[in-house]
Amino acid sequence: MHHGPVVTIADTGGAPESTPRIRVPDLLRRPFDVRSVAMTGLFVLAIFYTIYFTRSVLLPVVLAMLLSYLFRPIVRAFLRVRIPTPLTAALVLIALISLISYGVSALATPIAAWVQQVPAGLQQLQHKLVPVRKSIAQVAQASGELEKLATPEVKTKPTPVELQRHPLNEILYSTPEFVASLVLTLILLYFLLAYDGVFAAKLVKILPTLSDKKRAVAILNDIEAQISRYLFTVTIINLCLGCAVGTTVGILGLRNPLMWAALVAALNFVPYLGALTGILCMTIGAVLSFDSLGFALIFPAVYLGFGTLEGNFVTPWVMGRSLTLNPVLILLSIAFWGWMWGIVGIILAVPILAAFKIFCAHVEQMAPLAEFLS
Repeated sequence: MHHGPVVTIADTGGAPESTPRIRVPDLLRRPFDVRSVAMTGLFVLAIFYTIYFTRSVLLPVVLAMLLSYLFRPIVRAFLRVRIPTPLTAALVLIALISLISYGVSALATPIAAWVQQVPAGLQQLQHKLVPVRKSIAQVAQASGELEKLATPEVKTKPTPVELQRHPLNEILYSTPEFVASLVLTLILLYFLLAYDGVFAAKLVKILPTLSDKKRAVAILNDIEAQISRYLFTVTIINLCLGCAVGTTVGILGLRNPLMWAALVAALNFVPYLGALTGILCMTIGAVLSFDSLGFALIFPAVYLGFGTLEGNFVTPWVMGRSLTLNPVLILLSIAFWGWMWGIVGIILAVPILAAFKIFCAHVEQMAPLAEFLS
């Protein structure tokens, strides 16, 4: 085996084949083309704008595909006991709709009451932090006096009054689009579960060569297996985390432990940022419920303790290194898909990034990108 620079046999007519010549990459021989780079950049921007402006269609499709990966093991388990997939898909859909309806009806009242108390909770938190603020204000006052001596007086301009749109109006305006997207997602989910494997078979059938067919089958099987395992495992872990936190804070005396359990489980689908948001919400809720600031801080500490245990020990032990991703790229993916598709995009950011990594790992030209994503 030759260890050294890559060589190739030059076609010199009658020259012997034993005369090697170092191959110069095509990229180095080709002059730099500004137009090709510009066209590539415009093509990428066009893809981003297409994803953004067609989100009302693309979002239900992607969400239905990921939910089908989550429920497909259940459908196949029922198929092994001779229950048809259309019937199982209908049962799964009915169970999902029932669960969503029960959750909304059970949590709507406490969530609405808690949201109304948030401004009062922030005021109470400020009032309880007065001793800390006084000590900081004394230091700031000394520096402020020095700054006044060196800065001339400037007349303050009146603050313009802006008319803001009421949040209820925004909710009413977005409700029809949300309902349409939800219905489309449920319909697509039913067909993806009822006709398991049909769409993948059609995709493989239209590919021209046998190597392309084999590669497509490998990519589809790997994405389905790993994403299904990831979603199912993460869902179970998040539900257990929500039950643990909700039970603990309920024993300690915090009201509406079921609401907090559901909040913790839902926010934990968003890496890093979800836990920070949950800790902030629980801090405000505890301040609203208890007079003592020291006792109120026990509840976010409980959340932080369970979250640290889950993130550093439970999830790595259960998941292994099959879908490890770069933390910086996870945050960038969350920011990108959150800008594209809002809250649902934030939840879908990690599965989309994981599926893209699996796709890159199966394409030789994109293997370095898959390594970069790891």
